[in-house]
Amino acid sequence: MAKKTLIAYFSISGTTARVAKFLSNFVEGDLYEIKAAQPYSKKDLDWHDKTSRSTVEMQDTAARPAIDGTVPNMEEYEVVFVGFPIWWYLAPRIINTFLESYDLSGKIVVPFCTSGGSDVGKTNEYLQPSCKGAVLKPARCLNKVTRDMVSRWLDGLKL
Repeated sequence: MAKKTLIAYFSISGTTARVAKFLSNFVEGDLYEIKAAQPYSKKDLDWHDKTSRSTVEMQDTAARPAIDGTVPNMEEYEVVFVGFPIWWYLAPRIINTFLESYDLSGKIVVPFCTSGGSDVGKTNEYLQPSCKGAVLKPARCLNKVTRDMVSRWLDGLKL
């Protein structure tokens, strides 16, 4: 890509991390792992438990879990891919935290996700307010990625 590109990702199981690394090599972008200040335990992620941390966060649209670290020189990036697993048909709230931590004015934000069976749902609708001043491209689920699939997707984004 001609534009300076960042691939930021949040991954619990490693699935989203693998896709982010694949994408990083494909677009020759820099990788950045979004880490929770308080890491998620297996119990925190039990979506069957209505009191689990992830369930409580996803039910609260104002929840903004703290992040450990920041992207150095974020102002240099023109395109920011942001990857995450789908939780309850949305991006985890930590993605909103990440996006709201930076001035995204003039940047292109491209969400991508992985999922065990859900689609992107209303991901963009819930991410849009966190992307002030940026162009938010449609989220794309990238399960079982191939070079051909990613190439077609990127061509369609017209970056």
